[in-house]
Amino acid sequence: MNFSYQEKEDVAVLEEVITEDLRDLMVFNDDFNTFDHVIQTLVKVCKHTAIQAEQCAYIIHHRGKCSVKKGPFEELRPMKDSICEAGIDAKIL
Repeated sequence: MNFSYQEKEDVAVLEEVITEDLRDLMVFNDDFNTFDHVIQTLVKVCKHTAIQAEQCAYIIHHRGKCSVKKGPFEELRPMKDSICEAGIDAKIL
């Protein structure tokens, strides 16, 4: 009897890993802004859908804060500035 077999050779594929310094654009709860104002601001500034913005607004209300966008600092800074100009407390963390 002739038993023949083939060995499978594992080949490692190296992929380029791009690491960016990603940050969170965090919006905080307050007692002044309405749900509608927060939702409209997130739609306008962060390009959220109405449903995304509404979900973020509920998280902000119930948990006190919500990460509404993740990205590099340079991309988030103009968004943070626009949100703050709308009277909503936001920080990049």
